[in-house]
Amino acid sequence: MQQKGVLKLDLHDARQKQKAMEAITSLHGIDQIVVDMEKQEMTVVGTVDPVHVVERLRKKRFTTHIVSIGPVKEESKDGGNEKGGDKKGGAGDISEANKAPVYTPWYGPPHHPQAYCVICGSTRRCPCPFCT
Repeated sequence: MQQKGVLKLDLHDARQKQKAMEAITSLHGIDQIVVDMEKQEMTVVGTVDPVHVVERLRKKRFTTHIVSIGPVKEESKDGGNEKGGDKKGGAGDISEANKAPVYTPWYGPPHHPQAYCVICGSTRRCPCPFCT
């Protein structure tokens, strides 16, 4: 499935741009790479996983963040006019496509030490007179 990933990079000059592009061109499944130096954004189109792209760029010491991931939108030849198309809603409506994805980090289960008796060291119901 073709998807478009927009990545935020910390690029300062054309040399860093060239190195960033060279770092990811060896990944399979990339169809198009576009770098916007003014916004410091890289757009990658293809079947490649954007997480692998970020991984490769971070390995080459580039500060990289995922801005958005979504399907590739085909440009229509009629200029974007839809037949019978009055869109409802105003500026306050947020569609599912416009929402930024939220990735929660995964943390392992918390470490809870098993309760035990300090006097006798038993982990079960303690027979000593201090614990009962």
